[in-house]
Amino acid sequence: MPAGRTPNRTAGPEGAARTTYGDLLTSKDARRWAVRGAAALLVGLATGLLTGDWRIGATFAAGTLVGFIVYTSRRHSEVPRWRKPSMAQRRTEAQLRVMKKVGYQVLHAREVPGGNGQIDHFIVGRRGAFAIDSESWDKRLPLRNKLEKLYHGRFSKNERIDEALTEAREAERLISEELGRQVTVRAALAIYGPGMPWDSHNLRGVDIIQGQKVRKWLRSGKSRLTEKEIEEIHRAAQKVLPARY
Repeated sequence: MPAGRTPNRTAGPEGAARTTYGDLLTSKDARRWAVRGAAALLVGLATGLLTGDWRIGATFAAGTLVGFIVYTSRRHSEVPRWRKPSMAQRRTEAQLRVMKKVGYQVLHAREVPGGNGQIDHFIVGRRGAFAIDSESWDKRLPLRNKLEKLYHGRFSKNERIDEALTEAREAERLISEELGRQVTVRAALAIYGPGMPWDSHNLRGVDIIQGQKVRKWLRSGKSRLTEKEIEEIHRAAQKVLPARY
């Protein structure tokens, strides 16, 4: 979904565009943070006057500012800002930021050549390589597995599962050919909205996982990759899976 395109981008590896730090400090952003800082100060002053204790006021002011920071970090996406990711994709991306701190490499919105498919999140770390698509489905309709078929209410989701598997298998083939050795890519659908009787469940070759449990699922991988292998797979994925936007 296109939005206003942000200027001042620099070219990263493989010619991919990436947002610079200066992009985050536009005059509009600066004004927004000035207003938030003033609001936090007012909250602190009001609380201090009401309680008669400046320390309580300072605590409330700091808490208000932290709340703004957390809210902003959840809304900010590494996907270029002229392509607004879905809420489900942003929620998965927020979890993946934590995994990056422990050595996982992450790519978002990668095109699968030869088709219209997109891998929302490609991840490689100590426990293996993964392709995750994030979906937000109606929470009022239950999810159920019936004879190896996934139903959301009365609607079959097998086609969506097969798409995710096809994308992961193609990524697996391309990366393996690029490196000259076999690389396994696990496919998953991260579902937000409806309740599930499981944290993750493999169906038709794809793991169906609760969106909130992405990090837990990533740690369940059976592979044991070295830092060198992680970097090699990451670079190969950057090359053979072009950025969608």
